[in-house]
Amino acid sequence: MPAHRTRTPRRVFALAAVTALLTTTGAGIASAAPEARPTPKSPVAVGYGGAVSSIDADATAIGTKVLREGGNAVDAAVAVAAALGVTDPFSAGIGGGGFFVYYDAKTGRVHTLDGRETAPSAANADLFVENGKAIPFADAVTSGLSVGVPGTPATWQQALDKWGTRSFAQSIRPAEQLARKGFSVDRTFHDQVANNAGRFAAFPSTRSLYLPGGAPPVVGTTFRNPDLADTYAQLAKQGTGALYHGPIGADVAKTVQRPPVDPASKLNVRPGKLSTSDLAAYRAIERDPTHTRYQGLDVYGMPAPSSGGLTVGEALNILENFDLKKASKADYLQYFLESTRFAFADRNRWIGDPATVDVPARELLSRRFADSRACLISKDKAATSPVAPADPRHPEKCAAGTTGAPTPYEGENTTHLTVADRWGNVVAYTLTIEQEGGSGIVVPGRGFLLNNELTDFSFTPVTPGVPDPNLPGAGKRPRSSMAPTILLREGRPFFATGSPGGASIITTVLQVILGRVDRGLSLEDAIAAPRASQRNSAQAQVEQGFLDQPETAALKARGQGFSDAPAEIGASTGVERLRDGRWIAAAEPVRRGVGSAQVVFPWRWPGER
Repeated sequence: MPAHRTRTPRRVFALAAVTALLTTTGAGIASAAPEARPTPKSPVAVGYGGAVSSIDADATAIGTKVLREGGNAVDAAVAVAAALGVTDPFSAGIGGGGFFVYYDAKTGRVHTLDGRETAPSAANADLFVENGKAIPFADAVTSGLSVGVPGTPATWQQALDKWGTRSFAQSIRPAEQLARKGFSVDRTFHDQVANNAGRFAAFPSTRSLYLPGGAPPVVGTTFRNPDLADTYAQLAKQGTGALYHGPIGADVAKTVQRPPVDPASKLNVRPGKLSTSDLAAYRAIERDPTHTRYQGLDVYGMPAPSSGGLTVGEALNILENFDLKKASKADYLQYFLESTRFAFADRNRWIGDPATVDVPARELLSRRFADSRACLISKDKAATSPVAPADPRHPEKCAAGTTGAPTPYEGENTTHLTVADRWGNVVAYTLTIEQEGGSGIVVPGRGFLLNNELTDFSFTPVTPGVPDPNLPGAGKRPRSSMAPTILLREGRPFFATGSPGGASIITTVLQVILGRVDRGLSLEDAIAAPRASQRNSAQAQVEQGFLDQPETAALKARGQGFSDAPAEIGASTGVERLRDGRWIAAAEPVRRGVGSAQVVFPWRWPGER
């Protein structure tokens, strides 16, 4: 019997009493108190039996409990994702999509599932064009026009069918209970509602849920979402067909085509084109992962329509031309920033939905192509952005190109979870509804926000006169930067990581990898390190901690530009397998209100591998 489908070990049943003591109870799940108490958070945990890391303590606790009860990494990942749809609803949920990367310990193979949203069949290249001009981005964000067919429920079902041990209903039931009984509102949840109060107020269904009494939920109070609990219960009973072929989907299509906007609102909320036939046609797709070798490690990621795996992989291949282990910190940061400057130029020119665009994936990850880009990088002087892409099919050494390829804006509010189990299976899963709060539209009576993922398309060609692989089209999947990544050492898991952050996901994941592999940082320190994100622009997005480093002055002297408005970049999670068999679970120590990491047992159970 495959390791990932092994029967629940007998010792698990013997641990019932221990489990009651060890498992951190999710807010409202088992408490009879009228107000849910905050679940404690720790950004680092080390131990045996598996590990879970996410942005939310209740979600992490649910996943850890699944592992402790004998579920595998896939079972736990789906349970965590469903819980995040309750506690982190402005970043993810069943109204969105994502990318799922899975390492199978029995076969040693890495698999991926593409759960990216799709454009309606009625969409064309002018989806966001009116009167010959692109509509304002802000108008597209809060609209039915920006809503793609959700892929998240199909991803959960397919992952469980292929590699899980529990049913779909079992896996989402803890999230149903969490939504029904409630959880304690933290500062991040409150602030995310406050940030979107203007547009949330435009929709009675959203306003009544997230602006009770006209204001965001108060920190420390219990937040309940009975409509979402009922939706989860219906999905558990009827399966994902309730969305893709049934009443939930009918409500989604109606909401998109006729957005339930308050007549008194001043927002121009455009209707969308998504139909029930679009929902019925949706499929999550299993794809071959991207793969590159770096410093003797196998690095696996998500292929197109995500640009994450290809762009991280190209940057790593470029960086193998430099000795980052021995480089000074300033030199290391210079090489890092320049590698992504050039990799993003190539990403913008070549990557789109492989069903409609000929993506040169193999060539983008070739050493010959990486070498042709690396020789354009100077240790002493930054290139001037936007740099031009090169042709990976016909690489020419040090050929700089002529027409720049700037990077368009991409929504930043996504979430990432990482899970490992006692058998050595690992999941890195990034999921999203795009903007913070997605489209801003809660499906009436259903309790979940719809995505605005179609704004990840280029509204018009980014570079006039140059083919753009990311224009809208019927049934097309918009390009993404999500980069769930698993690294193997000698064929076994070393560590896995990922992050939210829109296009900065790629640079964040790359920084975590380089910090852990080249700079001698622990996984938790690599995640905590201050970040900068150079995406082929004149100024890199930057955090205050990065600006405060003494090396930043040296980088500026080399021509590196940094934003004058420091931002918080990403919110990573990761797990790592130590050589002694223990797992490390690591999450953000500060960003986005601190992440939550747990292991199943802080000690080794006799006979545990």
